[in-house]
Amino acid sequence: MNKGLKYAVALSCGLLAVSANAAPVEKAHKPFMDADHVIYMPMRGGVVPKAGALLVNHGGPVLTSAKVVFIFWGPNFNNAASPDFAYAQTLQAFRNQFGTTPEFNVITQYSGIQQASLGSGTADLFDTSTPPTNVTDAIVQSKVASYLSTHAYNSSTIYEVVIPSTSYSSSGTSTSCGGPSLAYCAYHGHFTNGGSDVKYSIEPYPSCGGCQVSGWTAAQNQEHFVCHETREAVTDPDLNAWFDRSGNEADDKCAWSPTPFVGTGGYSYQYEWSNTAKACVKTQ
Repeated sequence: MNKGLKYAVALSCGLLAVSANAAPVEKAHKPFMDADHVIYMPMRGGVVPKAGALLVNHGGPVLTSAKVVFIFWGPNFNNAASPDFAYAQTLQAFRNQFGTTPEFNVITQYSGIQQASLGSGTADLFDTSTPPTNVTDAIVQSKVASYLSTHAYNSSTIYEVVIPSTSYSSSGTSTSCGGPSLAYCAYHGHFTNGGSDVKYSIEPYPSCGGCQVSGWTAAQNQEHFVCHETREAVTDPDLNAWFDRSGNEADDKCAWSPTPFVGTGGYSYQYEWSNTAKACVKTQ
């Protein structure tokens, strides 16, 4: 296994951990590395890291004033007659306020991270082509690289690719909702493009029980994952900054437990680990 991988955020969909032959669904900066640029969020019901140990600064950079650019890939995200249109608009509205909320403020304790307008970067992209059913990690990187061929690169930006329910994400043999080997709900990572260090995440559609909170809409469930992946990409963008002695990043330590909640603005969030409080907290 490659030393560089940290774990894509795989929010556990409870089915995965049931198989006796399945690998543990947990992220790992060190033990469970199968790539050199990605970290997963566990699905609901899978292996959730224990939240006891403090996060440690391993010397890598953070995004002190972050931005988030969405790449909505699929024709219905730009079709006002489709539910996917409202889904995309809601994610944009969530992003535009998230960086100045008390929920984001928790991570300002790590290396001078600041509250920021996450929506102040280059324009979001609505790509109306139809993505393949299986959106591999290589395809995600290629889609981000394509965006950067026509938009200015920014080292503090996280490029987040959103795909419809007709597609699923795959990384190695693991997949998101809709795929044959459910292991995660979303992930973040980084790669080099034209000499630049590009931070990105894949945000698959939360179409399975393991990536849903009962009673929440699809948009609310996706807000929760955007919250998780964005904060981790800010505190550990190159997978060498803030994580605990077991390799767990800030949001991993509180994934699914306590239960994600509806907070500022009526949007959905998860608890965040606070070194100051030595606990998972809603806000700071």
